[in-house]
This record gives sequence, structure tokens and C-alpha cells, in this order.
Amino acid sequence: MNVIRIVPDPRRLLDHECRTGESPLWDDRRDRLFFVDIDSGEIHHVSAEGSSHRVWPAPPPERPTALGLTTTGRLVVSLTRSVVLFDPDAGTWDTLAEIDVGRSTTRLNDGKVGPDGAFWVGSIDETPERPPVCCLWRVTADGTVEKKIEGLRASNGLAWDPSGRTMYLSDSRGPWIDRFDFDAATGEISNRSRFATLDDGLGRPDGGCCDAIGHYWSAGITSGQINRFAPDGRLLEHWNLPVDHPTMPCFGGEGLRTLFVTSLLRPGEEGRPSLAPAGSVIALDAQIAGFPPFRMPDPKG
Repeated sequence: MNVIRIVPDPRRLLDHECRTGESPLWDDRRDRLFFVDIDSGEIHHVSAEGSSHRVWPAPPPERPTALGLTTTGRLVVSLTRSVVLFDPDAGTWDTLAEIDVGRSTTRLNDGKVGPDGAFWVGSIDETPERPPVCCLWRVTADGTVEKKIEGLRASNGLAWDPSGRTMYLSDSRGPWIDRFDFDAATGEISNRSRFATLDDGLGRPDGGCCDAIGHYWSAGITSGQINRFAPDGRLLEHWNLPVDHPTMPCFGGEGLRTLFVTSLLRPGEEGRPSLAPAGSVIALDAQIAGFPPFRMPDPKG
């Protein structure tokens, strides 16, 4: 297998380090990047140039873990055990659904709005063993919760291709990425297959996204790189990053050609000298476009 190794020219988006930066989401109507810092309990938004940085704390003791958008601009936010609708303009929070995640050490983790207009969200157990007790749920705009997959250790990597007919899901402790056929009319998934199996050297798969031609981009949280896969599962490129633990990529900015990448700061780590501090949000020229995020029909709109 021939893998092209590319080192882009990344920049640090803003002078801020997250403890656990996650879920970058480009709002193409506001021209702003949203992201969360899970362990700080915060939702952030910032322009593509790094200005106009704003922060909203989640209602204590909740922690936001993932984000989506509604058709009226409200955010769909997964907290530790619930999914809520947050209006960043009014500052209001409305509960959409409570989710039974099971053990007291388990919380919601990676999530996105899919082509069906529902919010898909998985869970993770925060014990070091990461037992296979986690699940993936589908939450519709009327608050209906449906469990779709069980037996996960660390649900991650949710993404859909631009056609809306293919869904990706990773398990960071598998460590694997699976591919599904997706029915946007019903939210049904079928024909599950193993898309890729990774390791610490290539980068255990954390968050993911797709570009406009259907390639899947996976954050290698153990390797300091983004891995780009063809739709047939071939690993095409490694994008080396100036942070050791990238958590999720997202397309945004002008023409949706900027790749934003969140990262985390592990206790006792300060990042590599002269490069971006651990926990930074990185921006780089993706050399290819993404596509606008799918949105949930807003119950109020």
C-alpha cells in the first residue's frame, strides 16, 4: 500500500487550550466554528480567523460532549446523559431527551446530526478498562430515543458521506472504523462492514468527518495525525499535526476548504516544544472542500 505522507502548514486558531477539545462544527450560516471543551464544561465559538471568541458554560454539573445544528440555528448538544437544545443567541437550554447510558461511569460522547435530521450519539465508559458496555442511539426532533448499536467500548467517528447514503462509526478502543449503508428517509442502518483496523502507530480512530468527494478523515488520537481514507477503505494520506492528541476534524471557512482540528491536553503533557500547545484548535488548508452540516428540524421552527 502506497501512502503519501503530507505535512501541511497548520496554524493555531486562537490563544486557548482545551482540556478535552471535541466536536468542531462549522455553522455555515453564522460563519463561525463551534466546539466543546468537555472537561471544562464549555461550548465555544470562533471565526475562521480566530477572532470573536465566545464561551458558554453548560449548566453545572453537566458537561457538553458533542454538537449539532437545527434548521433555525439552535445547537443540539449532548450532555453527559441527555440531549438538549441550546440557543446561543438567547442563552436558553431545553431538554430534548434523557438517555439511559447505564453505569454511573458511562457518559455520552461523540455525536452528530445525520442526513435523516436525527441526532446520533454514542457513549464511552470513563474507567481505564473501557469495557464494551457502550451504545449508539438515534434521537429524533420529537425526543424519541432509539438504541441502534450495543457492545461498543468508546463510540466515536460518526460521519456521513455527502450523498447521505453511507455512515461511518469508529470505536477508539477497537480500534476500528465500520461502514454502514444508511437510509436517510428512515434512519435505518444496514450492511455493516469493517472499513479499517488501526493501531497506536497509525492512530487509534477518534472523531471523523467526510469531504465533498466522500473521503473519510479520521483523527489519530495516539499518533498526532489525521488519516484520510478512500471510500473503499484504502489509507491515502497522513496529515501530520503540531499536537500530539487530535480528537476530531471538521471542514469550514471560506469555500469549506479549511480543516479545523480539536485536540486534548493529557495530565502532565504540555505539547512538543515550539509547536502548538496541547489542547489547541488547529486550522489548515485542506486542499479539498467539505460540505455543509446536516441539520435537525427545530421543534420550534
